[in-house]
Amino acid sequence: MLNGKKIVLGVTGGIAAYKCVDLASRLRKKGAEVHVILTRGAQNFVTETAMREISGNPVITSMWGEIHNYDVEHIALATLADVVLIAPATANVIAKAAAGIADDMLTTTVLATRAPIFFAPAMNSNMYENPVTQQNITTLQQRGWQLIPPASGHLACGTSGIGRMPEPAELVEVLENYFIGEGGSVESADGNTMDNTMGNIMGSTMQGLKLLVTAAGT
Repeated sequence: MLNGKKIVLGVTGGIAAYKCVDLASRLRKKGAEVHVILTRGAQNFVTETAMREISGNPVITSMWGEIHNYDVEHIALATLADVVLIAPATANVIAKAAAGIADDMLTTTVLATRAPIFFAPAMNSNMYENPVTQQNITTLQQRGWQLIPPASGHLACGTSGIGRMPEPAELVEVLENYFIGEGGSVESADGNTMDNTMGNIMGSTMQGLKLLVTAAGT
């Protein structure tokens, strides 16, 4: 489902950025064309060289770097993208996007694109559950951004709770399911149309299945 798809992968400054080397590799093995934007914070966790070698494309780290061609680079990326994936999405970049701030290559690109935008929050539990972060996430969802919810487990800060970025294989699966169900929608229990990621997944690969969901201690 990803063969030939152009994916702009935005990597921000969280410890989970290390997973994006594997993520870019998996996307490329699926036949996707991967274009990586590393924020300044992300470069503290993963190198431009690593992402360039894995993606097979130049990596964008600044709006003010060497000009590779005469396209306005953030507009070129925004236009070519079939989908934008921000993983990990820190509380900072979520807040900036919700406020419409465009002060680096990633936030400028997402403000300029009309492609679907997926974001996978990754941060400390308290930061994720903070009402400000939750409001910012809701704001982005209301604008059509597709939330990939974080997982629960052991966090880099030494605590356990919600805030882990899903594994690269799971993120790839979300994008595959999106393209399988592209253009589809399902109705929620209250009759409202669900156009989010999970709606696409349910409408395309889980239709007709009877599910039992348990919320036990594990």
